[in-house]
Amino acid sequence: MGETENKSSAPKESWLDGVKAEFGKIIWPTKQSLARQTTAVVIVSVIVGLIIAVLDTVIQYGVNFLVNL
Repeated sequence: MGETENKSSAPKESWLDGVKAEFGKIIWPTKQSLARQTTAVVIVSVIVGLIIAVLDTVIQYGVNFLVNL
């Protein structure tokens, strides 16, 4: 087995300062952009849900037809 080094961890103060610095670099979306993106996600989710429901119904009728032959 290899030998392990005893590394001292960084003090919490410097870690917290680093987190604050990185948090300051975040570019937050505007309310208008956020509203547009949320609307797009909801619309796409509804469309995909409808497509899945239609496919499920068609496949169900197809399987029932084949079982009843």
